[in-house]
Amino acid sequence: MSTASIGVTLGVEEEYVLLDARNGLAVPSAAKVEAAAGLEATLGSGELDRELLQAQIEVATPVCRDLEQVAAHLTRLRRAVRRAAVRGGCVAAASGAAPLASGTVVPVTPTRRYKDMHTEAARLVDEQLICGMHVHVAVPSRCLGAGALARLRPWLAVLVALGANSPFWDAKDTGFASWRTVVFGRWPASGAPPFAPDAEQYEQRVQELLSTGVIPDRRQLYWQARLSEAYPTLEVRAPDVQITVDSAVTLAGLIRGLVVTGLDETRDGLLAPNPPAGVLTAAGWHAARHGISDVLVDPRSGKPAPATQVAEALYDHTVCALRQLGDHDQVAEGLHRILKEGTGADQQRAAARNGFPALMDLITKRTADEDPIHARQNG
Repeated sequence: MSTASIGVTLGVEEEYVLLDARNGLAVPSAAKVEAAAGLEATLGSGELDRELLQAQIEVATPVCRDLEQVAAHLTRLRRAVRRAAVRGGCVAAASGAAPLASGTVVPVTPTRRYKDMHTEAARLVDEQLICGMHVHVAVPSRCLGAGALARLRPWLAVLVALGANSPFWDAKDTGFASWRTVVFGRWPASGAPPFAPDAEQYEQRVQELLSTGVIPDRRQLYWQARLSEAYPTLEVRAPDVQITVDSAVTLAGLIRGLVVTGLDETRDGLLAPNPPAGVLTAAGWHAARHGISDVLVDPRSGKPAPATQVAEALYDHTVCALRQLGDHDQVAEGLHRILKEGTGADQQRAAARNGFPALMDLITKRTADEDPIHARQNG
């Protein structure tokens, strides 16, 4: 029996940046938003948390069986955060980077861990006004999870491109579709994870890093995908937070499809691809630079190919798993929409041409957009 056919659960975490509605600058209002969120009857315990800087907030869905549940929970969480932010005197923005705030020093959340990080890398921490989307997919064991991780590793740059949503920084267009990827790539353990086709080799790679003393603990393994230390999941962290629930659900579906495909290939004993680390670094940089507006490095050949073609190759690579999960039509529709309408970065740039208020409207008011499943059913 295929791994996909027995059902694989998933969960999604999203980070939002808190902005002053008048000028768009990041504001250290996380404590106020957290307190206001306590008045939200629709928020469950543990669904909202603080992040590294006091101008960020994070939400986490419960464990979900299907993409409809992911959509419903993200819609509910986004609406609750939006209301809490307003009561806390700010707005929550679904942007991979604070568009105007790189020169604004926002204090860290006052925990020992975050204070130590600031002591170690002050300027880098000050510039972590970036927000990602993390997708946890359940795996039966760390051994199978490591195998799936090795097999999805070449596709991470494609997820960066499709999920790009951070073109602006310090009131300027960076020229990158995902500036968050560049900023986050400054940490010593970031980007694509090392090749480790089984749990033993994965643990060896982790221990090698820890033994250097540069990485204080496993929580600072900021790879774009990793085995979770807290849950029996494979966690993919490559995309920026998405402007809309629909895009978030599409990427979550693709990621679950990648994990399930990797699990099945591991069970079947198929050889895991191991492209050179330098190729993956170059592919990831190019994806962060251009999103889907240029060629991408095709994981199958290591050569440049049109972005649409590479995105469709990702879908084809996962389609058997998507069909068994019942996600193929929904993911295909969502992927087509991204390729047609552009990524969040493309949409931010289009909005910015109409002025800063239009950009703010895009990344804040659509943070709590209508549940796309219900919207399509009622349309």
